[in-house]
Amino acid sequence: MTQTSENVTWLTQEAYDQLKAELEYLSGPARTEIAKKIEAAREEGDLRENGGYHAAKEEQGKQELRVRQLTQLLQSAKVGEAPADTGVVAPGMVVTIAFGGDPDDTLTFLLASREYASADIETYSPQSPLGRGVLDKKVGQDADYELPNGRTASVRILDAKPYQG
Repeated sequence: MTQTSENVTWLTQEAYDQLKAELEYLSGPARTEIAKKIEAAREEGDLRENGGYHAAKEEQGKQELRVRQLTQLLQSAKVGEAPADTGVVAPGMVVTIAFGGDPDDTLTFLLASREYASADIETYSPQSPLGRGVLDKKVGQDADYELPNGRTASVRILDAKPYQG
């Protein structure tokens, strides 16, 4: 779970350990693997028409970007506990909302940093319009947020529980 303030990202110990392990892999074994791929492709000859070389260099660029992102994230991270089960929406919680108060038109999502997004549950950032709208609201309360077209939408908070991931 993550909770982001201006320049601080709050992580559970589990999330911190997971991201740190990814960084260690990308900084060590993965760098060695990509260097070998580039060297093997370079030995094939003319680099201008070498698709394997260009693909490996592109992969290396993406990997290095991820290393920089993780390094920056972990440097500003504060490790803490998952949010309390108080019924108040906070980062690290699974939130169920009803659009326009309609109990048949609902959405359940994890309110967390994109770093914690998974295929298991849709994730909305606390900085997103919907995330900002529901943040700190209690179960049963209505929340407004701005749509991309500039209009305002209203949702009712039906449930808010700590993510058990």
